[in-house]
Amino acid sequence: MKKIIGLLLMTLLVAGGLSACSPKETLHVFSWGVYIDEDLIREFENEHNVRVIYDEFASNEEMYTRLLSGEQYDVLVPSDYTIERLVQENLLQRLDLSKIPNRSNLIPQLVGLPHDPQGQYSMPYFWGNVGLVYNMNKVSVDDLEAQGWEILRNPTYAGRVYFYDSERDAFMIALKALGYSVNTTNEAEIQEAYEWLLQMDATMNVVYVTDEIIDSMIAGNKDIAVMYSGDAVYVQIENEEMGYYVPEQGSNTWVDAMVIPSNARNVDLAHKWINFMLSHEAALANTIEVAYTTPIQSVFDEVTAEGGDYADYLDSYVPRLDNPLDEAFRYNNEIKKLLSDLYTLVKAQ
Repeated sequence: MKKIIGLLLMTLLVAGGLSACSPKETLHVFSWGVYIDEDLIREFENEHNVRVIYDEFASNEEMYTRLLSGEQYDVLVPSDYTIERLVQENLLQRLDLSKIPNRSNLIPQLVGLPHDPQGQYSMPYFWGNVGLVYNMNKVSVDDLEAQGWEILRNPTYAGRVYFYDSERDAFMIALKALGYSVNTTNEAEIQEAYEWLLQMDATMNVVYVTDEIIDSMIAGNKDIAVMYSGDAVYVQIENEEMGYYVPEQGSNTWVDAMVIPSNARNVDLAHKWINFMLSHEAALANTIEVAYTTPIQSVFDEVTAEGGDYADYLDSYVPRLDNPLDEAFRYNNEIKKLLSDLYTLVKAQ
């Protein structure tokens, strides 16, 4: 009898333990590397008594491939042209805007952009542009202003340039240097841009990099670097010798935004995450931690005001909105494939 009672007690204890340790509701987020204040993950978990699995990707293409392979995520943070692609391919679901009241906090200019005209599929996360970080003691401002992107082919700076390893940004630079749209479908113009990049690669001894560009420019290893504005802010904070310049020939103005895939498992929790990230408090913590530009108007005003965290870095933190030559990338599958093939050839020479 004692043995039977002991077994029953053990069974009850085990059952109770299993019940107490039952798995929490899970949110699976897939975003860029070094793109969040990680304390916000813990805060969200505690607030909603859930578990967040936060994975990182290095490119839109990697994210897209993983999604197509069948992996399931509740929230993605792709760039604008990739959002356009995902919508066209029915890989995103429409947002329930009633569950995202904090969308009213957004900077008005970031609502209704070409990749999502009705704001039905995405909510901005960070935004910015692409420009040149340069050592103010070693690079002539006159050269920058006179040459713009052409400074990347100026032999004076050969061996002194980091080039961000991105096919889309590479062709953006070449096309803008030549006076063309970043979204051209004219193959002759694309061929010219390809030749521009070939000449740069052949004569400038550029070093192709990705995220390591940040620490390398902080250390002053090169004098010029193609860089995203948010990374430029961080570099300038860490190294006061560095400046940021966006050529007047035009650049890419981009938005990374939160979306919910069609095959998301936890749609309700995904909406809660998006709404949480659009709150003033979360957005403030995020932009201070990461240095990319917030999409939240009240936070933007706070950090750029006199005495604000980024008041001394307005050239890089505040993306310009008044240059008609600045453009957002649009999705075109045939052109994307062409640019990818040509960029591979540039780097293979």
